[in-house]
Amino acid sequence: MAYYYGLFVTVHLLCAITFAGAVFFEVLVIEPLEKKLPPGLGAQLAEAIPGHVRKFMPVIVGLLFLTGGAMYWIHYSTRPDFFSSRFGILLTIKMTLAFAVLGVFVTAIRASIKGTMDLCRFRYTHRIVAGLMLAIVLLAKGMFYL
Repeated sequence: MAYYYGLFVTVHLLCAITFAGAVFFEVLVIEPLEKKLPPGLGAQLAEAIPGHVRKFMPVIVGLLFLTGGAMYWIHYSTRPDFFSSRFGILLTIKMTLAFAVLGVFVTAIRASIKGTMDLCRFRYTHRIVAGLMLAIVLLAKGMFYL
């Protein structure tokens, strides 16, 4: 399984870029742009984007977690000193934040399916996920330099 590690890293990074990129695009580009668009167009945009993203994002998030779990399993699952190293502690915090993102993501998908996802909740969900994703990216880099 270790010989697939390069593939796992590549898929993991591509999925992370896709997921985080979509969230940051929503928060930094779409939200401010909605205020400058004609009244009905902003609302249409806010409805169309989640509908499109809902088609592929569960696969992206699933692959992100599967490849992350596989990489952890290959390198760290059998190391008894994992939690006593700085790298292990930072990776554990990063994984905890990732599961928080997963919880927010699943909750948002459920709310969207049930029809209880209003525009305000939609925006706050994306802002929360963007903050968590920023922390995850900083921790991912920090694990190798701190």
